[in-house]
Amino acid sequence: MALVDTGSVTKAAAALYMSQPALSHQIAALERELGTRVVERLARGVRVTAAGHATAAEARVALQAAARAVRVGHEVGAGVAGRLRIACAETMTVWLLVPVLRQWCSERPAVRLDLMEFTSADRMVDHLMAGEADLVIGPRPTGTSAHVEVLGQEEMVVVAPEDHPFAARPSVPVADLASEPFVHYDQGNGMAVWIDQFAASHQVTFTPVLRTRSPRTAAQLAGAGMGVTIVPASALIACPYGVVRSMDPQVRRDVVAIMAAPADSLARRFVEDLHARGLPATETDG
Repeated sequence: MALVDTGSVTKAAAALYMSQPALSHQIAALERELGTRVVERLARGVRVTAAGHATAAEARVALQAAARAVRVGHEVGAGVAGRLRIACAETMTVWLLVPVLRQWCSERPAVRLDLMEFTSADRMVDHLMAGEADLVIGPRPTGTSAHVEVLGQEEMVVVAPEDHPFAARPSVPVADLASEPFVHYDQGNGMAVWIDQFAASHQVTFTPVLRTRSPRTAAQLAGAGMGVTIVPASALIACPYGVVRSMDPQVRRDVVAIMAAPADSLARRFVEDLHARGLPATETDG
């Protein structure tokens, strides 16, 4: 490329900060590799051959691509470009992520954000470990070898119809839920396992009247009079009616960020922004 641009071995060597013998040695090595001449030695210098011009054109493309690779690497490292794939618990998209997603779309328009919503923390981790996600946001999974950071805790609350006796109480003992028709969860939702383990730990048995895959739907059904239920605070965004009460004693669960590669600059910066904003407060009627 330097020979094509300057037309002179002397000028090319100077441009490359090399000696002329060193440049001639590299040209000879290139010609041996290609099996053809790239320059012709003339009495008054050199002339680049057709093979030399073709090789230089491709080399220019390669160097431009290398420069782009370095530039993109710097931009992704600085958090201003690239792609971030986020797996999130479905109840936490509006409750927790929307403000940070809006901020990133405004301040980092060259970053592509892909959002996948799940009802199971374990399934999200499966996607992460399979290389299909870069970051998981949700409740703590059953187990994982990936890097886990606690963002905070969300309260688990009771939802009941507006005219339910629970409306007159500031909080609801767990034992009092045992006698109530209970809106439970489909086994595909991680909440089903959590509820069953929670009931067992308090030595109570719930009586399911129906099951749903979504905590937001469970809150709607309970508020509409189908029974009572337990939902995470993040599910209350879509609960227009019904009463919401803390449990006695209050019950909370961790909200975590999980990264397979904690050094990933985009995932790291997104988690830092979540830390800075903090978790929303739980609002109950009592």
